Amino acid sequence: MAHKMATVLGCIADDFTGATDLAGLLARSGVAVSLRIGVPDIPPTDTAAFEVIALKSRTAPVAEAVAETKAALAWLRAAGAQRFFWKYCSTFDSTSEGNIGPVAEGLMDELGAKQTVYCPAFPENGRSVFMGNLFVGQQPLAESPMKDHPLTPMNDSNLMRLLDPQTSQDVGLVNRLVVEQGVAAVKSELAALANKNCAHVVVDAVANSDLNTIATACQDMPLMTGGSALAMPLPQLYAEQGLFDLKAALSKHVAPGSPTLILSGSCSEMTNKQVDAYLKTGAPSFQLDPLALATDGVEPVLEWLSKQDLECAPLIYATATPESVKATQDRLGVKEAGEIVENALAACAIAARNAGARRFIVAGGESSGAVTKGLNVDALDIGPEIAPGVPWTFCISSGTRIALTLKSGNFGAETFFTDATAVLDAI
Repeated sequence: MAHKMATVLGCIADDFTGATDLAGLLARSGVAVSLRIGVPDIPPTDTAAFEVIALKSRTAPVAEAVAETKAALAWLRAAGAQRFFWKYCSTFDSTSEGNIGPVAEGLMDELGAKQTVYCPAFPENGRSVFMGNLFVGQQPLAESPMKDHPLTPMNDSNLMRLLDPQTSQDVGLVNRLVVEQGVAAVKSELAALANKNCAHVVVDAVANSDLNTIATACQDMPLMTGGSALAMPLPQLYAEQGLFDLKAALSKHVAPGSPTLILSGSCSEMTNKQVDAYLKTGAPSFQLDPLALATDGVEPVLEWLSKQDLECAPLIYATATPESVKATQDRLGVKEAGEIVENALAACAIAARNAGARRFIVAGGESSGAVTKGLNVDALDIGPEIAPGVPWTFCISSGTRIALTLKSGNFGAETFFTDATAVLDAI
């Protein structure tokens, strides 16, 4: 990665799929985007105009998440960034303790920011915010499949109520009626809330035009927070300010060889459908059972994998129904059940790479974090999108160039796994 550009925007994401989602949308502008896995342990020397640091902090203890995010901020500031974006999931995944609010407050303290906005809307993927309530498609968040999320079950759709116990300062709202009136109206409402010492402001958005309005109104804020779609207008806005040349083209990528492994740890409703669709293709597959892993270890799946033709893109999956996941968690514990699957998927990825796999398709945020770390990847170049918010990326793993896509659980069409291969074959 020899970008050698002044960093205009520094971004921090709370999981790896969210980071690639954000990086992919920023890359639509044609500007080179660099994604770092974890906080780099060396000073910035080869930075891109848009730098994204991927953390694995969504479900970490609050203090740990805040400390790690502040470390990422320090690196990005050293890279020259003066504007920052804190990215979390478009379904506002969190608990009553955090980590969205505490991390935002930690960043605000470091930057001296008196106010920031929260907008997880992603209309292309069916996420919208209206009167402060988050919808997944036509369902309120608390009535969507997110109510059964194994780590961050979402039982309230109102973002102000979700955010209030996570923050020490007041939470307010700029509603859709204000956003519809345009940039000046949004700025005026934010100023009025600031005069009331309202530091945390949820902003409604139901369409991309709303996101354009919000981003335009907030582009000079030291810190913006939201889902990836809120950042999508920023490259054009910053180019109009003369901060960089929008004509700087994305690097042309060459797809690595076709041996492929698909790994799915997500148990989201869409990933269940994607796994079912792929199983119907007749491709080789192995379903991980956390209870069997706890008893027998990872050797049975590694032995199975060693016998597979990677040109057939085998699938290894732990995807299961919410009822099955809960039963396993009751037996093993929530943390233990997740970690045993993540460790197995990482071990499979390493074995497949050593056997010649050069393309990896990974579904699920926690799974993506484990696999990426297992493959010893520390930086990614962003390539073409497979689906909104899900790009292919290219990186080096133990001296070998590979392609890697990290899919958030609910993203992509039912045919995502075959779609991903088709996109890479076309470049």
